[in-house]
Amino acid sequence: MSDDTKGGVVLATLGIISVGVLTVLARRSSLRPAVQSIPTGTRAARRLNKSSALLSLSVLADSSVEHYRGMFFNKAMFLPVIASAANLASSLHGAHDETPQGHRLRHAIAAISGAIGVIGGGFHLYNVTKREGGFSWQNLFYSAPLGAPYALILAGIMGTAAEHVRDSSEGRLRLFGLPAGPTLAALTSGGLAGTVGEAALLHFRGAFHDPFMFLPVTVPPVAAGLVAKAGAERTPVWGSFTRAWLWLTAILGFAGAGFHIYGVGRNMGGWRNWSQNVLAGPPIPAPPSFTGLALAGLAALDLLEAK
Repeated sequence: MSDDTKGGVVLATLGIISVGVLTVLARRSSLRPAVQSIPTGTRAARRLNKSSALLSLSVLADSSVEHYRGMFFNKAMFLPVIASAANLASSLHGAHDETPQGHRLRHAIAAISGAIGVIGGGFHLYNVTKREGGFSWQNLFYSAPLGAPYALILAGIMGTAAEHVRDSSEGRLRLFGLPAGPTLAALTSGGLAGTVGEAALLHFRGAFHDPFMFLPVTVPPVAAGLVAKAGAERTPVWGSFTRAWLWLTAILGFAGAGFHIYGVGRNMGGWRNWSQNVLAGPPIPAPPSFTGLALAGLAALDLLEAK
């Protein structure tokens, strides 16, 4: 089977999975009564679904490109592609679901996606350590990226969190059995910190040759600190400023994708040689992960301010 045929089979499979998931979810939702007003927990859950959808889209695009470059030599490399496609479809459904009850299928898809991310992290760690020199800068730069599965883990966590928040009563919003606002703030802050670490590693590999490369390692860390601060307070003191900084972080995610598109075009042959330059250039799908986590931070603020 040729590479083009394999690519077509993968795309067709992903399309069938996504359509199937959306069909089942739409059918289940049509049986639920409509709601007149949207509770705070449901609004926050829909934001979390959007966060999970963006993270899943980033993983789907990035893992498809990177694992295609690796020729899917290990059949397990198909798992994050399939899981992120299913979680993307599931999260898009949840983002438009105004009902205050959790959805078992969406919950299961998110949990399985997060578990696959954890397994992928083990594979990537093994890939780094098995090379000559072990855990070294050279291997961290050029072997399987340790931070890539982290995005799928976060997508699963945010999708699962959305269903937990939906199932909570309006006066007692809970997440994994803990108060929803502070817990989500801590998860978002940690997610931003991990994503910043991955960006710092790869931009350090690029020697920060463009001053704009400092933005992903300066703006999101401030957002992480502000969200963590808000989660530790009884009532967020800098709520408006934190919200504005999170929106700035969200915009930075999309702007980063634009910079990476420009970076691909600067390689020899530009976009006329896209089949090679997309694989060799900066990863276009990576920066929107900041946008997804910023949306999760906004959901955390909604819950904290409601409390």
